[in-house]
Amino acid sequence: MENLAGSEMVVRCLQEEGVEVVFGLPGGTVIPLYDAFHDVKKPLHVLVRHEQAAAHAADGFARASGRPGVCLATSGPGATNLVTGLATAWADSVPVVALAGQAATGVIGTDAFQEADMIGMTLPILKHSFPVRDVERLPYAMKGAFTIAPSRRPGPVLVEIPVDVQRARAPFAYPERVFFPGYRTEVTERLDDLPAVVGALKSAEKPMILAGGGANDPESEKALLELAERHDLPVAVSLRGKGVFPENHRLFLGLCGMHGSLAANRATHEADFIMAIGTRFSDRTTGKADRFASSAKIVHVDLDPAEIGKNVSSEWSLVGSSSSVLGSLLVALEGWGRVPRAWQETLAGWKEEDRARLALDSLGFSPRRILLAIRKALGDRALVTTDVGQHQMWAAQHFEPCGSRSFITSGGLGTMGFGLPAAMGAAFAAPDRPLACITGDGSFLMNIQELDTCCRYGIPVKIFLFNNGSLGMVRQWQELFYRERYAHTVTDGLVDFAGISEAFGVPGTRVTREEEVDAAIEKAMAADGPALVEFRIAMEEKVFPMIPPGAAMDEMIEG
Repeated sequence: MENLAGSEMVVRCLQEEGVEVVFGLPGGTVIPLYDAFHDVKKPLHVLVRHEQAAAHAADGFARASGRPGVCLATSGPGATNLVTGLATAWADSVPVVALAGQAATGVIGTDAFQEADMIGMTLPILKHSFPVRDVERLPYAMKGAFTIAPSRRPGPVLVEIPVDVQRARAPFAYPERVFFPGYRTEVTERLDDLPAVVGALKSAEKPMILAGGGANDPESEKALLELAERHDLPVAVSLRGKGVFPENHRLFLGLCGMHGSLAANRATHEADFIMAIGTRFSDRTTGKADRFASSAKIVHVDLDPAEIGKNVSSEWSLVGSSSSVLGSLLVALEGWGRVPRAWQETLAGWKEEDRARLALDSLGFSPRRILLAIRKALGDRALVTTDVGQHQMWAAQHFEPCGSRSFITSGGLGTMGFGLPAAMGAAFAAPDRPLACITGDGSFLMNIQELDTCCRYGIPVKIFLFNNGSLGMVRQWQELFYRERYAHTVTDGLVDFAGISEAFGVPGTRVTREEEVDAAIEKAMAADGPALVEFRIAMEEKVFPMIPPGAAMDEMIEG
């Protein structure tokens, strides 16, 4: 049995788990760990410029690959900078393993230099944390982190390693598995309601499916498509569900929720049966919760029993992974026919209204026109990340994802600054796929320093930036609901993003007219590494349709 330093153990544990890349930034309490990285080729360490970006990059890697992403930070401010990224992963159920340094064990609790209580601070936003105080327990903690993070409902896990534990030596043995009292890694299915669900669906006049982030994986995508096509079941998606169902399909209704399509929101309001798969019914999806789908009987499918009935009451529940439950439904519905024709015709009429509304948009130099051009240029294997704001909702409305795990966005926490570092992580998860980050001026400024990371590592992300000289979504609310009192949301577009991009070594192009759009996108796509296109759009552009805050789906503003 080898005798290794704690720092060497960490690297060996990562290798045992098949970790390909770690995103991090050095500091005083992780110098031994960085010394251990010095002579190894795998995992690759990617030096970011801010620890928040490390957490978001690990998150993006996990969302694109379905495997845990890994980030690393020193103690104190380094570790606290991870918090927003960990909270983002927690809100969207993403498996992230965070490694954080800590002051030496002998001074913990004395307000030592760069000491912060990360265990206490992160308690509400982690699945679990491992404060390692003995080097012999380090392999157990590492195995535990990689066991807990992706199992059941995925989420982030923290391993805190004091600097003296990294220096200490002990015999190394990596456990094949670890056990935790009261925690089972496998999901216990509960399908007692399946016969009742099947009966209710067969008798429904206006059924539909609402798919969320819990169904956003290849296996669920395949099963959902088969179920929908076999029985002509219409499908709407939440923001986190984008990509789980092909958006050019005749049965696709669109995005459901605050900025959802007319067809999806009207269908949800009028349906008499809703099969909700892998969605927690957030307020951005439901609008006013007590009026959500008031005519429908709801079956809630989720692998986390705690989500059942939390936000919206359901008549029945099916507990298990989306792919497994959908497989059971396919078997149980064998031989059943199709959704009533009258409902299909009603939905077709609403979808035609959606198309007619969009036809009134002359395109020109509009977000929709730009997004359609980006989608065409990227092709059918693209990965796209977004930041948070108006551009996120425009992308959700007008950008067709290329299958599950291909549209990566912060849905639950709504984290500005997420898009670029998430794209960095996605690039390492899927290096052979075209990659774009759709962002806005406000969001991009929060992690703009990661242009340096993209340049140094040649990360081929194409950044498409909508610059309206304002914090657009907040400004839209101020215009509609706060009597046009634009308090601290207008920045006048003074930042030259294309110029800043060039200063980082990333080719940048500014676009101010519709006739420049296609050429600028083509130029960015032709670049070997990263590239940026800044679109100077009108401040007055808004996102419609929109359900006002606190309103129900039938109170939607169509624009």
